[in-house]
Amino acid sequence: MNQAAWKHATSSIRGLALAVGLGGVALAPWALRAQNCLACHGDASMTDSNGHSIAVDGKKFGGSIHGHLHCTNCHADIKGYPHPDKMAPVDCKTCHADEASQLSASVHSDGKEHPCTSCHGNAHEIYPKTDPRSAVYPLNVPKTCGQCHSNNGMARKHGLPSIYPNYIDSIHGFALTQEGLLVAANCQSCHGSHHILSRTDPQSPTYKTNIPATCGKCHAKIEMEYNAGIHGQAIAKGNLKAPVCTDCHTAHAILQPTESQFRMQSTPICGNCHKDKYSTYRDTFHSQLGSLGGYVETARCWDCHRAHDVRPASDPASPINPANLIATCRQCHADANASFVRYQPHANARDRKLNPGLYFVRLFMNLLLISVLTFFLLHTILWVVRSRLNQMNNSPRRAANGGKHD
Repeated sequence: MNQAAWKHATSSIRGLALAVGLGGVALAPWALRAQNCLACHGDASMTDSNGHSIAVDGKKFGGSIHGHLHCTNCHADIKGYPHPDKMAPVDCKTCHADEASQLSASVHSDGKEHPCTSCHGNAHEIYPKTDPRSAVYPLNVPKTCGQCHSNNGMARKHGLPSIYPNYIDSIHGFALTQEGLLVAANCQSCHGSHHILSRTDPQSPTYKTNIPATCGKCHAKIEMEYNAGIHGQAIAKGNLKAPVCTDCHTAHAILQPTESQFRMQSTPICGNCHKDKYSTYRDTFHSQLGSLGGYVETARCWDCHRAHDVRPASDPASPINPANLIATCRQCHADANASFVRYQPHANARDRKLNPGLYFVRLFMNLLLISVLTFFLLHTILWVVRSRLNQMNNSPRRAANGGKHD
């Protein structure tokens, strides 16, 4: 008799003893209580015929969300002792029909018989999502999702993007895992729990037109500012080329906007769409001070145009409206006046028709620079040649004088 059969036999004896203790009234098959099952499955060494563990930690099971249930509520094919070595798979949708329906229409619906345990963990040790021991407790969600969406998980196997490392290093990941802020965004906050859809699905919270509202669940004030700006209005009209939160901040590797790394990369981000403005900005003192001098505090796009409530210059509420320019420039230049704001931050010195004066000034300065550099280059070359000729002419004289100079 193998171990499983022996355990089933001894549990039958215990079940009979319990029936006698109840006055000879046998328990109905559906009323097999956990303590009867744990008579066998409470043994840590309990395995099936294939050597797989079928042991259950009675203490953990009793404290789990399913601890009040009878074993047969889930293992409905068990009719008595001893039961077959191989049991039918548990169908979670018997109780969780709504969740099962949502899951079946999600990106995680891949035909598995037990996809629930992939996220919720051991079926006998599932705790409420408000319990720190739960795999779906807010602090544990990134690690749970990271089992698949990480460098060493299923991401590499199935060609999925590796998300977990980027998230952990982000401002959201730091707030959650390092500071313990349960309100910080985790995977579930943006993607949902069971009805997770592809970002290409218009119903997905991560579909482009839905992203402002998704981020707005936490960043309500920023969402209002964004919707009032030209970018938000364009998205509302269905213009998918307009930027949303993830175009500027990325989806997972989100940096603190005050960090130097974000400030240094913010202008090229805007330049991805505004290529003409970016090229003219790069010619300015602001840009060169930042890119060549490494000065972080120099003016970037959003210092003048704002970050979220971006409006055209024709809008009276825009910081670059002529009536507001002095106040905008005074954020950095305290002495800015009407003459100061005549400076053109995006003047195109390459366009002769649009800016003829600036074009010829730039041309003159470039020619002057080239001329000066060419002159000094030729001067240096001639100086080197003359120096070499002098050395060659002096060598025979030194030889004739026994190595002594004349």
